[in-house]
Amino acid sequence: MSIVLTPGNAHDATAFTQVLDEIRIPRITTGRPRTAPTRVLGDNAYSSRAIRHLLRRRGIAATIPERRDQVPNRRRRGSLGGRPPAFNKEIYRDRNVVERCFAHLKQFRAIATRFDKLATRYRAGVVLASLVLWLREPTR
Repeated sequence: MSIVLTPGNAHDATAFTQVLDEIRIPRITTGRPRTAPTRVLGDNAYSSRAIRHLLRRRGIAATIPERRDQVPNRRRRGSLGGRPPAFNKEIYRDRNVVERCFAHLKQFRAIATRFDKLATRYRAGVVLASLVLWLREPTR
């Protein structure tokens, strides 16, 4: 899990590379943790050439729907616009796990209203709330 705090008026996509750089996936066997996920699921906000290019360069598969305003621009450019990005609806359905996690985090009053003035304290609260949610989850 990777948590990056941004100002309230900043777009989520501006912190995408920072979030991606902080991801550490532990290995089942010994060894250093992996730093690149196999796939990224994102909503329409992450549909940009820069993000898709970054993921392609790092060898990470992307499941991000194309925004409506990007389709006519791509078609207008003709062959220079390229083909539509690959999108799998079946895989994208797994994104609801992220949205449900946000909803569960917002049940913590201090997280939803951000009582803390310092970013470090707020981030610590988010980490603690995430840990509580993880510990509450029934074992499988």
